[in-house]
Amino acid sequence: MANKLRKSSGIEWATATGTVPLLERSCCHSEDAQMEPQACRTTTSHRVPATREQSPILRHLSQRSQRSHLSHLLIIIAGLLIVCLAGVTEGRRHAPLMFEESDTGRRSNRPAVTECQFGKVLRELGSTWYADLGPPFGVMYCIKCECVAIPKKRRIVARVQCRNIKNECPPAKCDDPISLPGKCCKTCPGDRNDTDVALDVPVPNEEEERNMKHYAALLTGRTSYFLKGEEMKSMYTTYNPQNVVATARFLFHKKNLYYSFYTSSRIGRPRAIQFVDDAGVILEEHQLETTLAGTLSVYQNATGKICGVWRRVPRDYKRILRDDRLHVVLLWGNKQQAELALAGKVAKYTALQTELFSSLLEAPLPDGKTDPQLAGAGGTAIVSTSSGAASSMHLTLVFNGVFGAEEYADAALSVKIELAERKEVIFDEIPRVRKPSAEINVLELSSPISIQNLRLMSRGKLLLTVESKKYPHLRIQGHIVTRASCEIFQTLLAPHSAESSTKSSGLAWVYLNTDGSLAYNIETEHVNTRDRPNISLIEEQGKRKAKLEDLTPSFNFNQAIGSVEKLGPKVLESLYAGELGVNVATEHETSLIRGRLVPRPVADARDSAEPILLKRQEHTQDAQNPHAVGMAWMSIDNECNLHYEVTLNGVPAQDLQLYLEEKPIEAIGAPVTRKLLEEFNGSYLEGFFLSMPSAELIKLEMSVCYLEVHAKHSKQLLLRGKLKSTKVPGHCFPVYTDNNVPVPGDHNDNHLVNGETKCFHSGRFYNESEQWRSAQDACQMCACLRGQSNCEVIKCPALKCKATEQLLQREGECCPSCVPKKEAADYSAQSSPATNASDLLQQRRGCRLGEQFHPAGASWHPFLPPNGFDTCTTCSCDPLTLEIRCPRLVCPPLQCSEKLAYRPDKKACCKICPEGKQSSSNGHKAAPNNPNVLQDQAMQRSPSHSAEEVLANGGCKVVNKVYENGQEWHPILMSHGEQKCIKCRCKDSKVNCDRKRCSRSTCQQQTRVTSKRRLFEKPDAAAPAIDECCSTQCRRSRRHHKRQPHHQQRSSS
Repeated sequence: MANKLRKSSGIEWATATGTVPLLERSCCHSEDAQMEPQACRTTTSHRVPATREQSPILRHLSQRSQRSHLSHLLIIIAGLLIVCLAGVTEGRRHAPLMFEESDTGRRSNRPAVTECQFGKVLRELGSTWYADLGPPFGVMYCIKCECVAIPKKRRIVARVQCRNIKNECPPAKCDDPISLPGKCCKTCPGDRNDTDVALDVPVPNEEEERNMKHYAALLTGRTSYFLKGEEMKSMYTTYNPQNVVATARFLFHKKNLYYSFYTSSRIGRPRAIQFVDDAGVILEEHQLETTLAGTLSVYQNATGKICGVWRRVPRDYKRILRDDRLHVVLLWGNKQQAELALAGKVAKYTALQTELFSSLLEAPLPDGKTDPQLAGAGGTAIVSTSSGAASSMHLTLVFNGVFGAEEYADAALSVKIELAERKEVIFDEIPRVRKPSAEINVLELSSPISIQNLRLMSRGKLLLTVESKKYPHLRIQGHIVTRASCEIFQTLLAPHSAESSTKSSGLAWVYLNTDGSLAYNIETEHVNTRDRPNISLIEEQGKRKAKLEDLTPSFNFNQAIGSVEKLGPKVLESLYAGELGVNVATEHETSLIRGRLVPRPVADARDSAEPILLKRQEHTQDAQNPHAVGMAWMSIDNECNLHYEVTLNGVPAQDLQLYLEEKPIEAIGAPVTRKLLEEFNGSYLEGFFLSMPSAELIKLEMSVCYLEVHAKHSKQLLLRGKLKSTKVPGHCFPVYTDNNVPVPGDHNDNHLVNGETKCFHSGRFYNESEQWRSAQDACQMCACLRGQSNCEVIKCPALKCKATEQLLQREGECCPSCVPKKEAADYSAQSSPATNASDLLQQRRGCRLGEQFHPAGASWHPFLPPNGFDTCTTCSCDPLTLEIRCPRLVCPPLQCSEKLAYRPDKKACCKICPEGKQSSSNGHKAAPNNPNVLQDQAMQRSPSHSAEEVLANGGCKVVNKVYENGQEWHPILMSHGEQKCIKCRCKDSKVNCDRKRCSRSTCQQQTRVTSKRRLFEKPDAAAPAIDECCSTQCRRSRRHHKRQPHHQQRSSS
């Protein structure tokens, strides 16, 4: 029992006789836990950041403890401790775990997790905190939580463990200690010493992070030695017949480890990346996109790189990284790929700080097969250049596998750089390696190089070869290309003078391809093409601005998209140094707007197709933000999390709010939903929204979405931008199955009408119960009912005009009306009548009923949804007074009994008598003459008789009302009104009242009608009406039948 309660994450305490659960989930009892084990597991909320929610611990408190106050909870715990620990001679040093987080709510595509999620807050591995239960409890200072590492199948998984620390408080040194707010342990009055248990809060070491910024790794068959051990063979496949190799670059920035990979072209994209320690324990694992068309990332498809980030690296793992004990593993294998694993050590190299070019060195495959002596061989090159007065090159080689079997020391190598097209050798040296290694060898070389050769290098034309001097067939080689790091360069385009009166703004972002070409994307706002704008790539060095490339030919409307094919080495160095910018000039201004390109690593939000421009709105422009502009990136990662990055310029320092606005389409009256993503201040924001619901994720791709920046205190909209199509991974879409078949009678709250229900018709949205005339057919009236548009052709009333009037149907009107003959003659004599309904309505007088206009003298049937047009009522607009009258149709008196009369169709206004059942005109009365008799609609009443005559003929008197003999009526109660389900009858001066009884067949019919209407959410014209009396009686009968088994069970027990 104790183990079962511990698995259900209940709060437990150890006693002398066993385990006593104090607080546990109400569902986790013996029977319920067996029937529904999933319901007893702990799940945590993945939402970030906005309103405060209850933490996972509060979900594990019983309903009684949730309603009680914190003081009552502590009293119960203390009382039980005293009773249970009465026979204990020695207590524990630490209390047992009160709560342990389960990972059942985690997504399956991230099996290794290095951080804990407690409610909406992410906690670093090894950190501790006090449990925040949310209102009304607040922070529980006696419940200490910790994010601990749990080994699980050679993986490290983070878990939240919470325990009560009240017993760890030191004893007070006074007789009357007091409890201070925000403290768990009692202290003596005036005691300044803190007696609380200290929390282990990670303190960032900025100097340490500054020194551990750049890392690299070489992944070959020989560096994957530890994957071939006995314990690792079952987990990894290292068979590599194609001699696939890879190289990686790492950037550690603000607790995040950004990674970039170049892989061999002999194999496709890997499916996963793992970070492991020396013992082979998986610390972190990232699943990669492996679609048939490649990744969804535009940048990764264009450059062939693999990009990503390990967010919030724990400090224990930072120590492993700093000590060069971290390994990275690439995994291949799916339906189109064979299984393969490559690993390499992540190490620090000084040359990475100035790297401009990279190279991946592979063993050649002349006949499609690798030389057995080169199995597992490979390398990478870190190239730095300088194009000053004396241009030079620095080469750092990391390689293996090019040494002969007997070369144990002082092995000679041949390192060549040549132009492969002309077979022209540019660089050739013969260095020596003192102690060759089978795993990693590092060699550094420097040499002067001409500007022409640097230009060839920047365009990917040079081939680097490393081979053994003694055994030339032991050779690895690869082209020198732009550096392997995943990075883009971005900037906001804005006026650089505060006095500028222009409204122009824009953004620009560029990146380098492997062949050295520069792909650029520029977007502008309020840049008039009539001013002949000139867009150029400039180099900014202090006040000097040199124009490098003209980008104007690719400018079209408000965008300039293209590439610069022949990029010089000087431009490349300026780009990496942050000295390159984009300038937009006009005929009148040499610099209308401009910005300097800043490098940013590609991952998460910046891995989307393109950024969006956040612009000022015309109605929100003010003097404080004349040149405010922003740029935003947004993407969905492989774990279905939303990532966003916002960069602002020209916005004064204040508290800001970032909102995501969604609407189904751009239409008038469209329903709008806003979600607060985060509150921030400053000009830069990078955030995320964990595990966004699938129904909301799909809206980012299918709906119209905007990103808005608001001022928090003034609630003013500062910037707004429309999202481009945000790609969502396929496994993040909502799951719909064919088994979701609606059952008649099944009540679902999602089918209820709410305040946001709207109808889309004729290009715009209408609110629930709103009426309008169809834009597609002016002679149709429409109404919004339960989110569905119901339209009906206008029914014209039958008119009988007076002798002085004439029936006339004007152009633009749906129904004719009676107008004076003179007016009809004048209308016919007009040479150019109004051509449309709107012109006609403006020229003539009329009446307005609701939102509809009716000309003077017009007649119409009112439109009353959901029943449609009421043909029993005819409204008219008086041509003189413009007064609206809506009298109902007066039916002729029936010539038969009320029980025999019927309606010829459902919408007939008056009942008629069956043929042959009409009464003769000999004075037989067809209906009582009392005015209170229930007769047909608007039936004419016969002359009334006196009360004495009615009573003398067998009538009845009830509460000062006289009813004729044979008359039926519904009684009226002062507190409840008319009782339509009870019918009273006067028979020979006696009153008998009976409640309407419903048969079983009637109840079954009522259930079918109700279920059908719930299913289709709109009334069916052919369906029978629902009898409210039978509906209530049938529900009461069903409740009675439901209680019967329970009563029988109790009686049998």
